[in-house]
Amino acid sequence: MSDITSMNRRQLLQASAVGVAVGSAVATSQNTMSSENAIVGQMPVRYCLNTSTIHGEKIDVEEQIRIAAKAGYTGVELWLRDIQRYLEAGGKLESLRKQIADAGLTVESAIAFGQWLVDDDMARQKGLAECGRDMEIIRALGGRRIAAPPTGMTKSPAMDLDRAGERYRALLELGKARECTPQIEVWGHSTNCYSLKQVLYICAAAAHPDACILPDVYHLYKGGSDFSEVAMLAGRRVHAFHMNDYPATPPRSEIKDEHRVYPGDGIAPLRQILQTMIENGFNGALSLELFNREYWAQDPNVVAATGLAKMKSAVANALS
Repeated sequence: MSDITSMNRRQLLQASAVGVAVGSAVATSQNTMSSENAIVGQMPVRYCLNTSTIHGEKIDVEEQIRIAAKAGYTGVELWLRDIQRYLEAGGKLESLRKQIADAGLTVESAIAFGQWLVDDDMARQKGLAECGRDMEIIRALGGRRIAAPPTGMTKSPAMDLDRAGERYRALLELGKARECTPQIEVWGHSTNCYSLKQVLYICAAAAHPDACILPDVYHLYKGGSDFSEVAMLAGRRVHAFHMNDYPATPPRSEIKDEHRVYPGDGIAPLRQILQTMIENGFNGALSLELFNREYWAQDPNVVAATGLAKMKSAVANALS
């Protein structure tokens, strides 16, 4: 079944467990948070630079790390393509790990595109093998998480969500063996995993303790998710949250990745999103992920610093 409305009672209860099982722990946290802390405190998050923001494809990974550290981020979200390019040029993972650590950064997550979800059995096995190799690279750099988008299923017919859950479970088991957790990613432009409802269902169907979601402000909008659904996300089920904003035009049907803007420069309900995540116990990484060509034409140091300031301002607004 591909329609979320056709879930039976058992599956709905599973989905609720994935989203809001924080239960009493969240309530306790809310009750103990003083109004003063809510106003002047700091959201317990880390600030991360997804290197697409500075057109990482054109900047080598070592320079990406220097830019992130100089701007004041605490972490980076690297792309496997850039790491591979570094390795092909003779770079060593141990050297890159040392550079990241010496810069005071952590690898919060990584962007990869192994086809773990596709229907073709041979292609899926090849995709899982690729995911395994990517996980091993990220672990060698000190990271423990990797993105798991629905690569290869973007234009495919809507798939059975229970089957998708089985495949996500297989990916999670692969990650467990490598100590690197795959975060299923919401992709608003895809026919699969385009909405938060779908991804919540897949996590529930996976029935795995490591199941987790990688949300993205732009993708939630693009895929038509209602931002009130963010309330279903337990904080401990979200290790990283892609931060960005989107303008009023073009309309949702025409908007693309390149239209993403700095947090606070668009119309996204960031205050609502961040306040909800605070209430749900989120303490992971806010990762700035932009693909704005105008920003790519600017000094990457300025873009990185501006993006961090905009994220911090959004958080301060949520806490005010």
